[in-house]
Amino acid sequence: MKLAIGNDHVAVEMKKEIIAHLEQKGIEMVDVGTGSPESFHYPISGYKVARMVADGEVDGGILICGTGVGISLAANKVKGVRACVCSEPYTAKLSKMHNNSNIIAFGARVIGIETAKMIVDEWVGAEFEGGRHGTRVDMLTEIEQTQDLKAAHEG
Repeated sequence: MKLAIGNDHVAVEMKKEIIAHLEQKGIEMVDVGTGSPESFHYPISGYKVARMVADGEVDGGILICGTGVGISLAANKVKGVRACVCSEPYTAKLSKMHNNSNIIAFGARVIGIETAKMIVDEWVGAEFEGGRHGTRVDMLTEIEQTQDLKAAHEG
């Protein structure tokens, strides 16, 4: 498995620990930055990771900023990305199983490193279930591609 990871200035130390944690498990990590505590615009890292995921260069992505929200919003602007902010492991697991999330995000100011490790472990270990969830993910893709949802106009 190969994952991209990106962050803003708030999350430099947490990112380093997540990279070490996942590399210890044999996961190849691609760090798109930043490595500096100087002010950094999170949309840059969010976009870089999202582009790599959407282009199939990596199997998924991890994003970390102060809350996880801003950086995930940037990532979700890239077609084909389903980035979910999670502050606990259960939501991370279900985001993959039910929503086929391909990027996970969390906040360095919201959770501690041990919770972050549990979140990434659950997400990495989960698999998309398909079935009725596949139908729903297809609907998300329809909205993304057409800016409409046919099913919303029926009945």
